[in-house]
Amino acid sequence: MTTESPEISQETTRFMSRAIRLARRGLGRTSPNPMVGAVVVKAGKIVGEGFHRAPGEPHAEVEAIRSAGDETQEAELFVTLEPCNHYGRTPPCTQAIMAAGIKKVYYGIDDPNPAVIGGGAGFLRKAGIEVVGQVLENRCKSLNEVYLANVTLKRPYVYLKLAMSLDGRIATRTGHSKWITSEASRLKAHRMRDRVCAIMVGIETIISDNPFLTTRLKGRTGQDPIRIVADSNLRTPLDANIFNQTSPSGVIIATRLNPPSRLKARLEKKGAKIVQTSGVERVDLNDLLSTLFKMGITSLLIEGGARLAWGALEARIVDRCTFFYAPIIIGGKSAPSGVSGIGIKRLEEAPRLVEMRSSKAGPDILVEGRVVYPGEVNDITD
Repeated sequence: MTTESPEISQETTRFMSRAIRLARRGLGRTSPNPMVGAVVVKAGKIVGEGFHRAPGEPHAEVEAIRSAGDETQEAELFVTLEPCNHYGRTPPCTQAIMAAGIKKVYYGIDDPNPAVIGGGAGFLRKAGIEVVGQVLENRCKSLNEVYLANVTLKRPYVYLKLAMSLDGRIATRTGHSKWITSEASRLKAHRMRDRVCAIMVGIETIISDNPFLTTRLKGRTGQDPIRIVADSNLRTPLDANIFNQTSPSGVIIATRLNPPSRLKARLEKKGAKIVQTSGVERVDLNDLLSTLFKMGITSLLIEGGARLAWGALEARIVDRCTFFYAPIIIGGKSAPSGVSGIGIKRLEEAPRLVEMRSSKAGPDILVEGRVVYPGEVNDITD
C-alpha cells in the first residue's frame, strides 16, 4: 500500500518535476533499467541531484545523496520510481537512504518489477521513514513507458514512425519519396533512432530505398540501433546498405518458420543473424518480439513500409505512433500510403491514439500518441 498525498503542493510538484527532468538525461542509455531521477531537499532547497546513467552505474538515489554530501540528515528525497530493496548490479537504494538519515521519501510510481514492487517502500516505512507514493504518477509512467512494458508484457516497447504527405502518402505514384518531410523532421527521426535498441523495416523498403538505418546527428555521435529486416523469403540483397561495415550494430533478418536454406546460409555468411519465427508464410511479429526481448532488445522503432506498419497494428504490438506530416498533397490512386494491408471492416475496430500531442518540426506537423486497441481496459470507448 502506498500513502497517497491528498493534495500535491506546488513545492512537491516542483521537486518531483525536477527529478523527472533529471531522469530524462538517461534517455536511451539505461536499458534494461528504467530512467530514474532524484533530488535531495532540505529546508525547502535542493541540496543534491542525481540520475541513473547506465546499467551498472549508481542509481539516482545514490547519486543524489552523494551530491548532497553532509546535507542529507533529516532531509527529504524525491525520486521518480520506488526505491529498490534488492541486490542487483548495485546495492539496495533503501540502505543508502537509511544511512544518509533521510526522514521522508516521495516517489512517483510503484516499480512493477517482482523483485521490487512494494518492497522498497515497505522496508523504509518499517525503518521509520515516512513514504509518500504516486506523486505525479502519470508523468512518471510516461517517462518509463518502455520499462513498464518490458516488465509487464515481457517484450520490447514498439514505436511506429511514418513520414507522410497531408493525404497520407509516403511516395508518389512513380515511387519518388526523397524527401517528403523536412530536415527538421528527419533530425527528430534520427534522435528517435539514437534512443532505441533496434530499428525495423520491411523487405520492400530495403529493396526500393536501400537505407543505411544508422543514426546521423549533427555535432555529435549517436548510437546506431540494431538493424532488423522483416523478410519472409530472405530476399535481402547481399550488397544492401544495412551491411554497413563502419557501424558497430548488427543486422537481424526476421523470417518465417522454414525459409530457403541456401539464402539463409548466404545471409549468415554476410554477418546477419537469422531469426526464424513460427509464421508459416510470413514473419510472426508477436513471436519475433518475444525472441528479441530474450536477446536483450527492450525498444523497437518500426519505420515502414506500409505492409509492415499494418501488420504491426494488426498484431497489436505498436505501443506509440509518431507520424510526421509534410504540408504537401501527393494524390494518385497508385501512390503508396503509410499503412496498407487489408485494413479494418468497421470503425469501432480501429486502433486509436490517446494522450495525443501535436507540434511543429520545421514546416511539418508531428502527431504522436499512445495506441489503444478495441477491447482493452484503457480503450477510450469503454
